[in-house]
Amino acid sequence: MTDIKPPATSAESPLEAETKSESAIHWTEYLNRRMLVLVFLGFSSGLPLYLLVNLLQAWLAKSGLNVKAIGLFALVMIPYTWKFLWSPLMDRFSFNMLGRRRGWMAITQVLLVFAIGSLGMFDPQTQLPIIIALAVGVAFLSASQDVVIDAYRRETLLDNEQGLGAAIYVNAYKVANLVPGSLSLILADHVSWNLVFWVTAAFMLPGLICTLLAPEPTVYGAPPKNIREAVVLPFKEFIARDGWVTALWTLSFIFLYRIGDSVAGALLTKFFIDLGFQLTEIGVVAKLTVFWASIAGGVVGGIWMVKLGINRALWIFGVLQALTSLGFALLAYVGPNLYLLAAAIGFEGFGVGLGTAAFVAYIARTTDPRYTATQFALFSSLAAVPRTFVTSSVGFIVAETGWFYFFIFCFVIAIPGMLLLPKIAPWNAK
Repeated sequence: MTDIKPPATSAESPLEAETKSESAIHWTEYLNRRMLVLVFLGFSSGLPLYLLVNLLQAWLAKSGLNVKAIGLFALVMIPYTWKFLWSPLMDRFSFNMLGRRRGWMAITQVLLVFAIGSLGMFDPQTQLPIIIALAVGVAFLSASQDVVIDAYRRETLLDNEQGLGAAIYVNAYKVANLVPGSLSLILADHVSWNLVFWVTAAFMLPGLICTLLAPEPTVYGAPPKNIREAVVLPFKEFIARDGWVTALWTLSFIFLYRIGDSVAGALLTKFFIDLGFQLTEIGVVAKLTVFWASIAGGVVGGIWMVKLGINRALWIFGVLQALTSLGFALLAYVGPNLYLLAAAIGFEGFGVGLGTAAFVAYIARTTDPRYTATQFALFSSLAAVPRTFVTSSVGFIVAETGWFYFFIFCFVIAIPGMLLLPKIAPWNAK
């Protein structure tokens, strides 16, 4: 079997025609207004997900739900795995005033403000079905926002800006965890949960303001003329590009590359609480470590990826990403230690941030600019499957194995994705 090379688009786009040789550009030349926009959009994209993963989890844990029930709550994130089904609508329809990308972003962001704020108005003990319905709504709106932001990023950046752009976006995405994973947890020890959720929702507003002020990206090629074209052509182009075998290897890699850290991060807040940490301790430590680790990851990852290229970044960053699970295994073995907690969270913020940045850049490179929203949604939906379906069983796994062996398991399942790299992204291929 021949090595699988990074898929090229079926036709050169104006975006590619504008791209300069990476060897002739210093990384500082990539810093521009487009990168600044990605900071706000990355933050806006990460906030709803981390709210579902961390803040909702802490709220339910404090309300008395057991680890199995909280683990099953991961199923509310099913929309992240099925967003490719409605993504063609975002390629097909546009808004005259704001345009195709900014219009969809603005609508989802406004609705997210109200959906997130409304969560805290209900009691988990007596109104759990309503909370589940609202959480699914937040996941649906968040997944829809991700579809259009991914398309916006792919279309607004030059090809040789995709690596640094992905690093900036991903680390802004992770910095968003400081709100539901830190500030909101600290507030929860002092004010009502209702107020906590509305304060958290208010942090969506900077992204909305950025959306209204940012320029609409240039459309490359004619948008789909009808729903049939919007649905069929993106899938047809992907399969026809290099054949079924290459397509299946690519999809397998996308599914497996981040499965280890996705499963490991499923119940981290519950893990910290079980070890004996208070919400304020978790919030303060997360605030001090995640912010600086994410900033370091963004700077190091972005510059490093420009010099390494996406292929080699997938190798190096993937190893660091897999090792983060062992940091939590060590914490589970040692027990409650604030310094070790800070080190584990910081390493996770740095390592997973790097791995995710390389992965997002790879997906962007794999996407044809003519069908950005649909293809990007297809690939990222597949990557979200472990986070939704596999992690829904995490509570049962932890109940049987304990936290230490659970994190060892997370490290082991990260290996298959790395073994696909020689086929998907050969070390010496540009």
